[in-house]
Amino acid sequence: MTKKKNKSMIQRRLIPTYIFLTIFSIFSVFPFYWMISAATNTMADVSRGRLIPGAYAAQNFRNLIDQQPLSRAMGNSFAYAISVTVICLFICSLAGYGFEVYHDKYKDLLFSILLLAMMIPQVATMIPLFKMFSTAHLLNTIPGFFLPMISTPFMIMMFRQNARAFPIDIIEAARMDGLREFQIFFRMFFPTMKSTYAAAAVITFMNAWNAYLWPVVSMTNGKTLNMVMLIANTTGGYVIDYGLIMMGVLFCSIPTMVVFFVLQKQFAEGITGAVK
Repeated sequence: MTKKKNKSMIQRRLIPTYIFLTIFSIFSVFPFYWMISAATNTMADVSRGRLIPGAYAAQNFRNLIDQQPLSRAMGNSFAYAISVTVICLFICSLAGYGFEVYHDKYKDLLFSILLLAMMIPQVATMIPLFKMFSTAHLLNTIPGFFLPMISTPFMIMMFRQNARAFPIDIIEAARMDGLREFQIFFRMFFPTMKSTYAAAAVITFMNAWNAYLWPVVSMTNGKTLNMVMLIANTTGGYVIDYGLIMMGVLFCSIPTMVVFFVLQKQFAEGITGAVK
């Protein structure tokens, strides 16, 4: 009886917590619900604040593909995001592994300088980057899009922090067995850090998919626009069709949501530094 009373008392104490979490969950989910609802309603219904989904989704979709090159933008976004993700994971994981495994005062100093680079805002680098890429004739190209993103101080720091959980004894034993450094990295480090790679892949893919400032500056050709630029194009003109815009936002959001939900377990493990 005493255990049942204690259990019921604990449950009653948790009721305010559950109510609080439920309310804030509704607030968190509401923007996504409103986006879906607006994508299925007319411009007039959205302007009036209608929250119930309508039957105008097909028309909004037809208006979107008629006014904007949706398939081209979607293909460009996938090409940009996948390229950035694959190259960034390789370079940043290799750099983070090297900074952690091979310690000396010069590497530590270089890593400190690298962390200071995180304090520089992206806007401050736009003009120098544009001049460099214009001179190199890399504007309106896929390399011109992903080169500034393939190595970030945050990703290097993340891999270095997670590499600290990797047993150094295994590396030393592998060296004694005759394995080279790249063999140790690809055969031993890479398989045991899958959760870290998954977390980094989610972050990098989302950043590359949602990139707007640098693509607007470097991609001046309409054939190279991505999904975020396409949505920005729908806001131009004298009349703004909110239903069409929300339909574009919905299409832009689906790939990132799929990537996150597929890798959410590994993402949580990688953020906490799990090694398997």
